[in-house]
Amino acid sequence: MNIGIVCYPTFGGSGVVATELAKILAKKGHNLHILSYARPARLEDFDTRILYHEVSINSYPLFEYPPYALALASQMVNLIEYEQLDLMHVHYALPHATSAYLAKQIMAERGIHVPIVTTLHGTDITLVGKDPSYKHVVEFSIDKSDGVTAVSEYLKKETYENFDIKQNIEVIPNFIDLDRFQATDQTDLKLKLAPNGEKLVVHVSNFRKVKRVPAVIQVFAKTLEHGIAAKLVLVGDGPDRQVAEQQCRSLGICKHVHFMGKWEKVEEILSIADLFLIPSGSETFGLAALEAMSCSVPVVSSDIGGLPEVNIHGETGYACELDDLDCMAKYAVNILSDAELHAKLSENARKRAELFNQEEIVRKYEQFYEQVMTQSSVKSS
Repeated sequence: MNIGIVCYPTFGGSGVVATELAKILAKKGHNLHILSYARPARLEDFDTRILYHEVSINSYPLFEYPPYALALASQMVNLIEYEQLDLMHVHYALPHATSAYLAKQIMAERGIHVPIVTTLHGTDITLVGKDPSYKHVVEFSIDKSDGVTAVSEYLKKETYENFDIKQNIEVIPNFIDLDRFQATDQTDLKLKLAPNGEKLVVHVSNFRKVKRVPAVIQVFAKTLEHGIAAKLVLVGDGPDRQVAEQQCRSLGICKHVHFMGKWEKVEEILSIADLFLIPSGSETFGLAALEAMSCSVPVVSSDIGGLPEVNIHGETGYACELDDLDCMAKYAVNILSDAELHAKLSENARKRAELFNQEEIVRKYEQFYEQVMTQSSVKSS
């Protein structure tokens, strides 16, 4: 197949999933055309079957904000026509699904029909999409897609509850590269981060408010109070970085905390982690938790959104109600102080992650593409 993929280039889940999907599809013999306003973070290696197309936006005095959605639609038209795309897969409803519909209509006027698949990832539904300014556009764009997927049952349910959607939504979860995300020997790194054999508690995020990094630090501080010799490793960067640093100073635990910043090979740190903390206030899937579990790391999480579909309470770790930091600290202490429990949770975490094997999930996408193309062909004939 000749497939167009539209995504955001940032480190967020939707951009990562879209890029990794493209890389796997390319290995399976498909040709991919990725559209974005910048090169996606995970698109670092050259592949003759993957072409990146930058959506350029010209500034005009008339526009206070450059019309990205229109520039994207125009680029889609060019790709559909000149690259002879079989299908366009857009990640994130706004504005990608809207731009795709416009491009589709333009091409229909020229007698060319290309089906549109829209994948819903999270805040396009749970946050941005609920804004009254966008709600009707989101509903229209989703319903005009030829196929719609969501990354979790939770997100599917949220979409139906908050929008008047007639489209059938197929749940295709996020996936994991089991070869990349597996525990490997990182003895030197372990010695640098925990020179006295301390337990390593890890958190990975973009440090946005919704990730609740201050809660991570509070839970860790409570863990230290129970006499656990541990270090906290914070991977990532973002708006709450400075808040987190100040909080460490206030609690007097700076010597126990490592701020690693953005670390592309996060699997190296996960390989030496003893526990992964993810107390998010909103999480439609929990890709960071899945990556940790794939490296055999038990997880303590909040029980919101799609996290309970990934982290199974009592089996791969534990889930607590949002803001119940004492609950999280209790489970953290139990895991870090009980070697037998830790071993059991670690083994179960890896087994659970194996259910999200990228080969199996990408095969589901291929089958969905074929289904959408067949149905779309019937409709247009």
